[in-house]
Amino acid sequence: MIGAQRRAAILDALRRGTVPHEGLAAFAVGMERFEAAVDADLAAVAGGRGTFKAVRGEYGSGKTFMARWLQERARAAGFATAEVQVNETETPLHRWETVYRRLVERLATSDTSEGALRPTVDAWFYTLEEDVLAEGRVDRKDAEGLAGATEVLMERRLAAIARTAPAFSAVLRAYRRAMFADDSALSEGLIAWLGGQPNVAAAVKRAAGVKGDLDAFGAMHFLAGLLTILRDSGRAGLVLVLDEAETLQRMRADTREKGLNALRQLLDELDGGHYSGLYLVVTGTTAFFEGPQGVQRLPPLAQRLHTDFATEARFDNPRAVQVRLPGFDLDALATVGRRVRDLFAEQARDSDRINATVNDQYLVDLAHGVAGQLGGRAGVAPRLYLRKLVAEVLDRVDQFVDFDPRRHYAPTLDEREMTSAERAAAGAADIDDVEL
Repeated sequence: MIGAQRRAAILDALRRGTVPHEGLAAFAVGMERFEAAVDADLAAVAGGRGTFKAVRGEYGSGKTFMARWLQERARAAGFATAEVQVNETETPLHRWETVYRRLVERLATSDTSEGALRPTVDAWFYTLEEDVLAEGRVDRKDAEGLAGATEVLMERRLAAIARTAPAFSAVLRAYRRAMFADDSALSEGLIAWLGGQPNVAAAVKRAAGVKGDLDAFGAMHFLAGLLTILRDSGRAGLVLVLDEAETLQRMRADTREKGLNALRQLLDELDGGHYSGLYLVVTGTTAFFEGPQGVQRLPPLAQRLHTDFATEARFDNPRAVQVRLPGFDLDALATVGRRVRDLFAEQARDSDRINATVNDQYLVDLAHGVAGQLGGRAGVAPRLYLRKLVAEVLDRVDQFVDFDPRRHYAPTLDEREMTSAERAAAGAADIDDVEL
């Protein structure tokens, strides 16, 4: 049974119409087909490989849901995770230093929900000290000798990274010394610079012997350094999700070309073994992977991602480099509705009343009602369906003993609560009118 705190967080997210960050397995529908392949990928990455997966699907098919489900599964298996939304102004793919910065800000582990860089670095130094002590050549009471031996071991572990990004090990060395000197301001500044934050004080950078801000080239090497630290501190690896890659299609031509080339370069680096322990997941629409303004503009990238989807969807290979999400139909909507209702009932004042009033047939009828106002497109409906179910039906049934959703409620959609894709579906008189 899911905990009360996590259950409340799930329901709050659904009320807002967003995808929860935790507890997705409690109401996931359709993820079973990917479980074995995802677990095999995670095992390979934990063994030292780098791997890649592209997830395609139309709006409402559950791309973000699957990405977060995968991240939650990975954290349970000992991985760190990070999710970065591709954005023209904040995180364009060709500006890797901004992607790296957002990655570090969103870095999560099973112990830390966000901003896990500093706990990871501290755990790494602790692991190095334990490794030194295990060798038996330094006494635990010899603080100075232990510090020196730990620094030597650190340099050895980071030797490959130091050859291309010496600043990474220099900042770690300075950070450790700042910790020994109990200089919290300096240690915070050094961690900020290590995480790619701009505008770090010049005095902080002088203490580590570095200059300027992190650039795109340095950030690529810092990612390799971060992977080394994660593995050495006991993590199985890193799952990095680049979500909503289809936004590249709406960017200026030069920005789009640079972004596509940056993605190709990252895949080549993965294949070349430069990012051992990285599981890269990219999500996007079918138009991004197949259309003229997306992946197809860069033939080398299109060749790497090409997957045959000519057969029936039920025969899709979940081990392929690219997988597709078929989207929701009315049966799937009703199924996820049942799971959310059962989750809600666990914390309701009267669970029997919840189950009796919001019964399975009502959930089917609500699915028809919401999807019917979206041009009959069930695939566009999940977000609004679950929002209506929790905020406008279940909450009212729980709070008002005389509330009957069949008599007192009819689902209505206001365009102010809709996304552009939902508005397009709601305004379509025919399925062929829906803008794809």
